Amino acid sequence: MLSNHQSHLDPPLIGVASNRRLNYLARETLFRFAPFAWFIRSVGSIPIDREGSGLSGLKETLKRLRQGGAVVIFPEGTRSRDGEVAPLKPGFSALARRANVPLVPVGIEGAFAAWPRRRKFPLPAPIAIVFGPPLEPSVVASYTDRELVAEVERRIRVCHEAARELLR
Repeated sequence: MLSNHQSHLDPPLIGVASNRRLNYLARETLFRFAPFAWFIRSVGSIPIDREGSGLSGLKETLKRLRQGGAVVIFPEGTRSRDGEVAPLKPGFSALARRANVPLVPVGIEGAFAAWPRRRKFPLPAPIAIVFGPPLEPSVVASYTDRELVAEVERRIRVCHEAARELLR
């Protein structure tokens, strides 16, 4: 699953909205505080080094995908500064090709209003999540990396707008 990223609420909310157990790519720095590291590992998070090669995280991600697991990736690379979908980083494209699994776009809206980057704690707010139709591996293979990133971004934006419409 490839989703926009509005707040700290996104991973657990996508997990609750999904009908399967999920794994999550999470930046390695989140694993530095032992109690929190234990917690996020227990819910299936995989540490990824965003600054280095991230090879061990990528290997673990491929392993889980090949075992039939689902992995949530936030290809914007960080939480939104304004609630809108930011341009995607291309790093997921190589993983998508190697994993040979469907890519499911996800759009989340309302999480930014509930817990924007500048707030310490969340506020009550309505939140909507929309799962788009999967992009099958054969279709993924037909795109160049640049085309794949553009298509996934387009699909995430469509899901995000649909989620926004649910809240109107």
